[in-house]
Amino acid sequence: IALTEVPLWVALLPVAAYLVAVGCLHLRRRPVALSGHVDVALLTLGIAGMVIAGPLALLQPGAGTSVWTTAVLLLGFAVVVAGALLAARPRMVIYNVGLDQLRPVVASVAAGLDPTARWAGETAALPARGLQVHLDERGPARTVSVIAAGRTSAEAWAEFSRRLRRAIRTVRVRPSPWA
Repeated sequence: IALTEVPLWVALLPVAAYLVAVGCLHLRRRPVALSGHVDVALLTLGIAGMVIAGPLALLQPGAGTSVWTTAVLLLGFAVVVAGALLAARPRMVIYNVGLDQLRPVVASVAAGLDPTARWAGETAALPARGLQVHLDERGPARTVSVIAAGRTSAEAWAEFSRRLRRAIRTVRVRPSPWA
């Protein structure tokens, strides 16, 4: 199977589907929270066609066009993505909400988990739980990442993310004009 013969639509269809899906998330009246791993996996599926038609197709002529070569190249791509997922800090990506709307929700969740929680800029420290979270807004796209900072207890992160997901369900927002 020669990757150099992949049609252009194979490269563009997954990224178009990803952009339509993100646009639909931004049209909702409630924010949508995804785990960081799910977000990266969906993005990977979105760009997979471009990776296959681009860098992998450029590497294939040097390696040969056998079925095994194609399989090894695709497996190598999957291993790189899996390594990135394993090395990434725990995070949640919340679509269709601004930092000004999300910060009070995170503050209430943090205070509910640890009454001694304190803020420094956009980072909340929950010392009794061994957890620090940082809020990172992505410009006008109305998407906020809640990222675990420092040494993080897996149990504390799981409890925090579960409570944050539950709290986000009560927030009402207007559809994003970028959708």
